[in-house]
Amino acid sequence: MTETDTETHKAKMQKLQAEHRAKLAEAGDPERGLVLVHTGKGKGKSSSAFGVVVRALGWRKSVGVVQFIKGNWITGERQFFERLGGVVWHTMGEGFTWDTQDRDRDIAAAQAAFAKAREMMESGDFDLIVLDEINIALRYGYLSAEEVLEGLRARSDRTGVILTGRDAPAEICDYADLVTEMTEVKHPFQAGIKAQRGVDF
Repeated sequence: MTETDTETHKAKMQKLQAEHRAKLAEAGDPERGLVLVHTGKGKGKSSSAFGVVVRALGWRKSVGVVQFIKGNWITGERQFFERLGGVVWHTMGEGFTWDTQDRDRDIAAAQAAFAKAREMMESGDFDLIVLDEINIALRYGYLSAEEVLEGLRARSDRTGVILTGRDAPAEICDYADLVTEMTEVKHPFQAGIKAQRGVDF
C-alpha cells in the first residue's frame, strides 16, 4: 500500500468515525426496555436470543425465558442456564405442534404460557424476557397478535422482550424496535444430515 493509499484510507476512516459519533450524539435513551423480533426461515433465531441473554447476564441483568413450543425437549441452552443459574425459565409448550395433533391442547398450552409471560413482563422484576417460539404460536393461531401486543404494551418500562420464531406477524414487527430476519442459504438437513447436539439443540 502506497503512502497515498494509506492517507486516503485514514481520511475515509476518520470521516466514518466522525459520522458515527455524530449519530451517537443524536441518539437518545427511550428509558424503557426494547422489543426485539428474531424471525425468518433461517436457523439462529433462538440462538441469537440466548446470546443476548448471555450479554444481559454479563451486566448482571435479571432475565426470564418462556418457551412456547419446545416442550420438554432437552436443549443445550436450557441445560447451560440451569447449571449457571440466574435465569427464571418456564417451558410451557407440550412439544412441537406435529407431536400433539390436538389443537385445543396446543391453544391451552400457548394461552397458559402467555399468561405466565404477561405476569413476568408486568412484574417489574425482569430486565429481559425471551418469548421463545412465540411467533410459531401466533402463526398457528394459538395466540392473536392483538393479545400479544396488549401484553407488550402493558410490560414494565424496565423490561425488554425478545420474540423468536419464523413468520412473525406484521403487527408485531411494526411495534418492535428491532426486527432481524434470518435467511437460510444452506441447511445440512437438505443433505440428509440430522440435527446435531450442541449445534442445533
